[in-house]
Amino acid sequence: MESGMPLSGGQRALIRESWQRVSGSPEQHGLVLFTRLFDLDPDLLPLFQYNCKQFASPQECLSAPEFLDHIRKVMLVIDAAVSHLENLSCLEEYLCNLGKKHQAVGVKVESFSTVGESLLYMLEKCLGAAFSPEVQEAWSKLYNAVVKAMQRGWETLPEGD
Repeated sequence: MESGMPLSGGQRALIRESWQRVSGSPEQHGLVLFTRLFDLDPDLLPLFQYNCKQFASPQECLSAPEFLDHIRKVMLVIDAAVSHLENLSCLEEYLCNLGKKHQAVGVKVESFSTVGESLLYMLEKCLGAAFSPEVQEAWSKLYNAVVKAMQRGWETLPEGD
């Protein structure tokens, strides 16, 4: 997975150190991320439907057990990326397929910039003063690499249909 500019050793260390502080409470921090996401773009709420049920409000969505399960999955993807910082390319196929799944449910590629903004917001809220410009830059690079791989899922057409 080419990420444009690879992460330096120092950036990988900053990501690991900051993630260690977040990963102990993935659901709690994931709720911060998704609360921010719905604040920034309420139009994303209809994308989250379970058993054909439309949520009336972000609060209703954020408290649904199915959505909490989605939050846990998102946090696991971030955890996988952090765990494979030295070799992000091993996640390429998985992330490409994840991109295809998001496209299939109506997610637009453009929405990922809002998700990235929400991720940085969550990290800032969790880390406080430890959320330095260097930490922000490292996470931005990692997130951009993950999104590039997911975007390839949009670009890949099904073969032999």
